[in-house]
Amino acid sequence: MKLLRKPAGRHGLVHHVTPEDAGWSHVGFDLWRLEPGEVAEGHTGGNEAILVIVEGKARIAGAGQDWGEMGGRTDVFEKTPPHCLYLPDGSDWRAEAATPLTLAVCLAPGKGGHPARRIGPQGISLTQRGQGANTRFINNIAMENDDYCDSLLVTEVFTPDGNWSSYPPHRHDEDDFPRMTHLEETYYHRLNPAQGYGIQRVFTDDGSLDETMAVQNHDVVLVPRGHHPCGVPYGYEMYYLNVMAGPIRKWRYENHPDHDWIWQRDNP
Repeated sequence: MKLLRKPAGRHGLVHHVTPEDAGWSHVGFDLWRLEPGEVAEGHTGGNEAILVIVEGKARIAGAGQDWGEMGGRTDVFEKTPPHCLYLPDGSDWRAEAATPLTLAVCLAPGKGGHPARRIGPQGISLTQRGQGANTRFINNIAMENDDYCDSLLVTEVFTPDGNWSSYPPHRHDEDDFPRMTHLEETYYHRLNPAQGYGIQRVFTDDGSLDETMAVQNHDVVLVPRGHHPCGVPYGYEMYYLNVMAGPIRKWRYENHPDHDWIWQRDNP
């Protein structure tokens, strides 16, 4: 499996990750980059979806409703809450760009358990996680405490320059609730300034998977299993959009045993 996915250009559908392509069972991820007047559209099929307006504004229709113009921030690094739309399985959708638009489509198996609804910007607030060089800031879009979805877990993370994130290294690759849940995961990365880069390592305890990647603006990283910390050099800040899904909609993880002491020290 190729874990680091480069965008297919700068315009149109630049990422299209399916379970078949990724070699797993749950998570799909599409990314559209459009100019004003251009249209992205699709049908969710057996999946539910969360449309995340990463940047720009769009006129959105989905699940038989006209949702009007959605979106706000022109640059993701404004760090304001995103405008999002949840769509159940079996939904058609259409987005017409009103401004330059970056639109993420987060996908996972749907069960018909939740109606279409707006998510954010109300109810989403930027919150700090970690401390020191492990400080990052979170916009939770649809995590476990939000009963919006059947399968999807979606969040945004902003990592200041020189800091680490998804750290200490942790994994969620065993279906053993409540100790741990099996969640596939994608990271959609952005850098500020845009010419920057970050580092992400994906590795298992037994070393059967161990890849360290330099991630650039608009790259996607797949995390099928193992630990998956990332960091960003001095002078640059990192954003990523996480999409997770698995057999149950719970986020339970374990820190790497060699590095758990950091979490224990910081959370006495």
